[in-house]
Amino acid sequence: MSADIVLTSTDLTPYFPLLASGKVRDVYTLSPTILLFVATDRISAYDVVLANGIPGKGRLLTQMSAHWFSVLPPLVPSLRTHFLSMSLPAVLEENKELVEAYRGRSMQVRKLKVFPIESIVRGYITGSAWAEYEKKGTVHGMRMREGLRESEMLETPIWTPSTKAQEGHDENISPEKAAEIIGQDYADQIRDLSLRIYSAARDYALERGIIIADTKFEFALDESTSPHSVVLVDEVLTPDSSRFWDKEKYEVGRPQDSLDKQYLRDWLTENKLKGKESVEMPREVAERTARGYREAYERLTGEVQGR
Repeated sequence: MSADIVLTSTDLTPYFPLLASGKVRDVYTLSPTILLFVATDRISAYDVVLANGIPGKGRLLTQMSAHWFSVLPPLVPSLRTHFLSMSLPAVLEENKELVEAYRGRSMQVRKLKVFPIESIVRGYITGSAWAEYEKKGTVHGMRMREGLRESEMLETPIWTPSTKAQEGHDENISPEKAAEIIGQDYADQIRDLSLRIYSAARDYALERGIIIADTKFEFALDESTSPHSVVLVDEVLTPDSSRFWDKEKYEVGRPQDSLDKQYLRDWLTENKLKGKESVEMPREVAERTARGYREAYERLTGEVQGR
């Protein structure tokens, strides 16, 4: 990750209306049909944004997502995405300071109606899924076979949706509950697409020495088509939305060395800071987290750094 400025807030309102500000991304309206996604260097853990960010993180996340938006459609032929380009709007290109701040961390996407659920696919049992399994023998309320060990690969990947909270924490829900929220037909489409995308990405990553243990997708509805189409949106298969493990260091029965933000989560937990507001990472925690992100990016894209 380049040692450039740490961009933890944006202000493009002199040029475009701000539509939304999330944990990491700020979204601006370019036209009735096109949005500008800007990935800041903010980082969140346990649904709380930390006080300081990580230099270059937003550029890395944006370029990794763009890479997947290019790689996935040939592997999953029915897949449609919201991605248009990484070009800056012309009015921003006229300002050198804005170009330096926003190029590489911004992408233009189609404006679509986002489904109010997170679509999570798990190929290995870890994190909150492992915690639930230890207590109840279930994952998102679904009965799992006995004898699973921490970090073990599941016989087949499973779809485990969650709510998409505007504030506070997302809540793990059953596939049946997801169908109640968005309708059975769309739940089935999202489940099937998610499993196909995950399987394609898992195989792609394994060839590059990375295990994708689980990941989170978001989908939207394109109401301009008949019938309406389910479209992959937001970030895709990044260290913010996925668990990436080093294939060479993988060992069943224990937590894994991660190439994502698990190191940060562990630091927060060990220091009793989990879920607390306004926490500032020490420099070494930020640097260790950044190294994992950079290694995942370089292995998956084949590029030396995200610029």
